[in-house]
Amino acid sequence: MKTQYDADLALFINGSWKIGEGRDLFPVVNPANGETIAEVPMASPADLDAALDAADKGFALWKKTPVEQRAAVLKKTAALLRERADAIATLLTLEQGKVIAEARAEVLGSAQIFDWCAEEASRIYGRVLVRPTGQRALVTKQPVGPVAAFSPWNFPLYLMAKKVAPALAVGCSVIAKPPEETPGCTGALMRCLADAGLPEGVAQLVHGVPDAVSRHLIASPVIRKVSFTGSIPVGRHLMRLAADGLKRVTMELGGHAPVLVFEDCDLEKTLDMVVPQKFRNAGQVCVSPTRFYVQESIYQRFVDGFAERTHGVTPGFGLDPESRMGPLANVRRPGAIEALVADAEAKGAKVRAGGKRGNAGFFFQPTLLADVPQDADIMNNEPFGPVAVAAPFSDLEDALGKANRLPYGLAAFAFTQNLRTANLLGDGIESGMVGINTFAVSAVDAPFGGIKDSGFGSEGGLEGMDSYLVTKAIHQA
Repeated sequence: MKTQYDADLALFINGSWKIGEGRDLFPVVNPANGETIAEVPMASPADLDAALDAADKGFALWKKTPVEQRAAVLKKTAALLRERADAIATLLTLEQGKVIAEARAEVLGSAQIFDWCAEEASRIYGRVLVRPTGQRALVTKQPVGPVAAFSPWNFPLYLMAKKVAPALAVGCSVIAKPPEETPGCTGALMRCLADAGLPEGVAQLVHGVPDAVSRHLIASPVIRKVSFTGSIPVGRHLMRLAADGLKRVTMELGGHAPVLVFEDCDLEKTLDMVVPQKFRNAGQVCVSPTRFYVQESIYQRFVDGFAERTHGVTPGFGLDPESRMGPLANVRRPGAIEALVADAEAKGAKVRAGGKRGNAGFFFQPTLLADVPQDADIMNNEPFGPVAVAAPFSDLEDALGKANRLPYGLAAFAFTQNLRTANLLGDGIESGMVGINTFAVSAVDAPFGGIKDSGFGSEGGLEGMDSYLVTKAIHQA
């Protein structure tokens, strides 16, 4: 496996790769040491206009392309992702910081998305309604049109694939705007699509100042659908932009996932599951388990066991096989996490593990805060980092009240052996996704999305495919 950053960073517009050529450049930084490893060209207004024109023409071609041909391109893309997995995973680790095993899993998960969407493309069914003899009424589904897809830096490859694959599967064209922080791995995905035979203009890749790019693309009448994964404030901003053109939107926004741990759970097994999950991708996961509410009778045992296991999580450079957690993704994050920990301590929380930033790069220690009061900032605002917060609860009603108290509703988790409790939790937790005795809430065949301030609409599953389709009724007399 290569360990150096080996990427040809470029924009991809109308089947052509575009490099510097006088464009502004954005530094790509290795978060493990803070060093600049490359520069990515930023799209100009003229580039964005060219991308829009290409997407418009690409849609006219792609929507008429037989589904078998579209599926074949997606299948080939999946095969190329698997073939190039080691190289792409290395780029991902060097750009974003996650350990190499997690990076490789992300590449393979992205390939799975393309495979699944390729298979489902041929199962977009309509309906025939009952009418008198000689008449027909049909309900059909058609691609919505060119899509502007905005994806974040925490899972840059997987979340780009989650938008691009279903859009292409149903016949839409796409302009993908991935994060500037991780251009190598996302560019590698676009190269897989191009090498798989995707026609010119069907998919574009642009980098640029996020606000400028989003305003330019969303204002265009070419774009008919906006898909965004990111923060709540940015999601609200993009919705306002989309509203002017009455464009369809899917918003997968922030969360603050509660974890309800009941006294009847298998405590040791639960701890063995929750600690690695908490520190996956250094806690930079929108569904990361964060607010651990534990029944009073086992609370102290849970905290002790969590702290012990946390001390065993080794942070380090993602390509080091001994590392179990990488750095935070950018220079802003350690300071933000440090401020949240300090606030919690000042309000009475106890640091049971970690609590400090690292000496180099953008590292922060795997951290457990116990006895965290409700008014601590970290109990009310998503930390998006390697910090778990714990507090006790008394009974089911108290647990549900604590889980549902925030305006977020992306994912929630619970651990119990009682089937009645599990049923009540599934019904009572206010969240788009609930995992009971599991953290597997992101599956290619299942909808992924939130409620309340965590957004609306789904990515993944049939529901995700449907978000790129419009419904048409055809009546014949």
